[in-house]
Amino acid sequence: MNTNPIDATLSPEDQAAVLAALATIEEKLPFLIDISPEQRISLPKMGDKSRAFVSKAAEVAAQNPDFLPRSFDVDEMRRDVALFEALQPIALKLTQLHELVDDTLLAAGSEAYTAALTVYTYARNSGKGQALDTVVDEMSRRFARRARSATSRR
Repeated sequence: MNTNPIDATLSPEDQAAVLAALATIEEKLPFLIDISPEQRISLPKMGDKSRAFVSKAAEVAAQNPDFLPRSFDVDEMRRDVALFEALQPIALKLTQLHELVDDTLLAAGSEAYTAALTVYTYARNSGKGQALDTVVDEMSRRFARRARSATSRR
């Protein structure tokens, strides 16, 4: 197994370009909303199975608006369906990109942490007399255990 699956750099210019591209995406989608966890749970969800149902209902509503209440806005329903359909491929691409960035972030962090552990181990074991005592002591704080409080020991 490759212990170093990621060997890359991201220049400040490329990072800025990616962040600018993401800002452009946000700018092009000014209608995006933030839903609370409670709202997310309470909202009915439209998945793959519901798409055909919603499409059929939109057709029925468009062809037979007379039986619907006057307050029902068929055009609003059409816009919602169209927006859902337009956002689907964007959401899929963003999900894929998020997974790639997340996996790469995890791998890079893991490699950096593993390398840091190696440095710490060698500095602790072989760095005596090389003016590393203070640095090793500072690094060792990462592994310091907190003392349990009297209430948690009971």
